[in-house]
Amino acid sequence: MAYDLYLAERLKRILSDRKANFYQKAMMGGVVFMVEDKMCIGIARDKKTSEDRLMARIGEKAQLRYANKLGCRPMEFTGRPMKDFVFAYPEGYDLEKDLEFWVALALEFNPFAKKSKSRT
Repeated sequence: MAYDLYLAERLKRILSDRKANFYQKAMMGGVVFMVEDKMCIGIARDKKTSEDRLMARIGEKAQLRYANKLGCRPMEFTGRPMKDFVFAYPEGYDLEKDLEFWVALALEFNPFAKKSKSRT
């Protein structure tokens, strides 16, 4: 696998504990946890550093509020930050309370997130 399986298990446990309606989906060389059929949180490998990072969909307000939180960086692939998403690097999620923080933010935003258009 191209991502941290232990981190994926931690995320599944937290999502299950919070009774989230989720499933996992392979995406971007990693894994994304879809909640209510919307991208919520996942794991992606940083191609420059080969380091696993958490990808969290937390909304624009939380993006601004937590931009300086330990390990948090803008999620960008094309040189521009993506709306609603951030990356958190290991120093920002290694502790269980920190990982739970990111999951809670992503779940809090999920009801307001738009569903992706179905590609058929």
